Amino acid sequence: MERGGALMRRRDFLAACGMAGCATILPGCASQVPPLPPGDLGGNNFELGHRLLRAGFPSPMETIEIPVLIVGAGIAGLSAAWRLCRETLSERPRFLVLELESEPGGNARQGENAISRYPLGAHYLPLPNREARAVRALLAELGVLGGDPEAEIPEYDERYLCHPLQERLYRLGFWQEGIVPRLGVPESELAQQERFFAHMTQMREARDAAGRRAFALPVAYSSSAPQWAELDRLTMHDWMVQEGFDAPSLHWYVNYACRDDYGTDYRQVSAWAGIHYFACRTGKGSASGEKTDDTVLTAPEGNGWLVDGLRRLVTDAHGKGWLRTRQAVYALRQDAGGCEADVWDGATQTSLRVRAGRVIWAAPLFLLPHLASGLPDDLAAAISSITYAPWLVANLTLNAPLPESGVGAGIAWDNVLQDSPGLGYVVATHQNIRLASGPTVLTYYHALTEHPPDTARQMLLDTPREVWAEIILNDLSRAHGSLRDHITRLDIFCHGHAMARPLPGFRDETQRARLTMGWGKVHFAHADVSGFSLFEEANYHGVRAAEEIMATLGQLRTRLV
Repeated sequence: MERGGALMRRRDFLAACGMAGCATILPGCASQVPPLPPGDLGGNNFELGHRLLRAGFPSPMETIEIPVLIVGAGIAGLSAAWRLCRETLSERPRFLVLELESEPGGNARQGENAISRYPLGAHYLPLPNREARAVRALLAELGVLGGDPEAEIPEYDERYLCHPLQERLYRLGFWQEGIVPRLGVPESELAQQERFFAHMTQMREARDAAGRRAFALPVAYSSSAPQWAELDRLTMHDWMVQEGFDAPSLHWYVNYACRDDYGTDYRQVSAWAGIHYFACRTGKGSASGEKTDDTVLTAPEGNGWLVDGLRRLVTDAHGKGWLRTRQAVYALRQDAGGCEADVWDGATQTSLRVRAGRVIWAAPLFLLPHLASGLPDDLAAAISSITYAPWLVANLTLNAPLPESGVGAGIAWDNVLQDSPGLGYVVATHQNIRLASGPTVLTYYHALTEHPPDTARQMLLDTPREVWAEIILNDLSRAHGSLRDHITRLDIFCHGHAMARPLPGFRDETQRARLTMGWGKVHFAHADVSGFSLFEEANYHGVRAAEEIMATLGQLRTRLV
């Protein structure tokens, strides 16, 4: 699949997306509609990524040797590098991190223009649970968490705590605070909502005979007791029906939650994963001495500040030269002496060979069967069971404050439109110390759940920016009527394989154990090992893989996971 192939006709595409009404505002159909703003259509390095599937790289001209090679500089790879730096018995940890893209960060990358930084993907981190010891340790090193990182209620730097209003929902022409539908919802449905959330509280507090939480985060600390494991056999939708939850407002909200966190419709998401969304979070915190539990950590650039922080900590400890970008590993082998990776350098257009005692594979797992020699059949089968959700993220630059059409709750950080094909938008300038009264940047999210992942990925490749722009502006204009008059730029970023989809069966113990085990001297660190993409999972597996290697080398004194 190559970008720039045969293009779907605009009207056909809009109809396929369930947005045929958008066709009335396509260019040329209505002269009063302002012209589309300029912008770019970008995304992951499709060209280099797809070349991995075709092979045909020249033989390496150079060989370098390094004790540890880390493939992938997303949160998992950066967390592994940070952990190797944090505690070693040698004078300096020696490793090399290779990244396919031009910048590190994976799903947490960021962009920037004259108005603000803004996210290109993940945009917040909930207050971490006590089980997420590595996340808390990282936040302490970054100066965001003060005092004991393992305290029940840590103190957080309030500059990173989401400012009010945190979220709102556009429904029936009005904005309401919070995104659980309340406005105009019958009393019977409101009562059912309360029953559902009470049930989720019970799930949050549930433990097995050994004291393990039923739904923990990181997921490795969750109980495998049968009464909860069986939830992985059915979908979240079917579980709700089975439990007597039939309120349309509740079904919309739960489906929104699954689309938002997993990029997958609740009719396909495992019930275990769907409940985990609501039951896993127990993080608490305070700021300036006051408790502030129901909030998240964020910044104008989304989770880009965490990427920057990890990169800075590693550079301070390791020195320069530990990270190389635009590097594609196209062959991976191992023998008794270690591992050997052949790498295409996109900057110099040459190949090199890296010999390493150990490899931390922190890139998506689906790449491995295409380039690893001698990959065991059972491991290849476990990897092939993972499917990935494609995403689209758009950043809209406005030359004035966001115009409002609906009445009710004022502008929030996270703004959701009910019955939208998208997932709403966050406001980059919301975290400004001074309330922004001028230009701003909105980051709009769309998980393409209307179609099978392969079909949706092809849409990302084939669809012009102008068509996406019309869809996005038409959607948002329902709540912001004069939005088009203030847009100066609209940039779109595509994630073809944004995250693993937690379908029924994803918690299969044999499969999870096989992925956690890795492949000989190749340690798997990507969040794919958990079955879904969360910061805590990527951080956990990056740190776990690093600690496995440190233990092998006799350099591990304390554990974070």
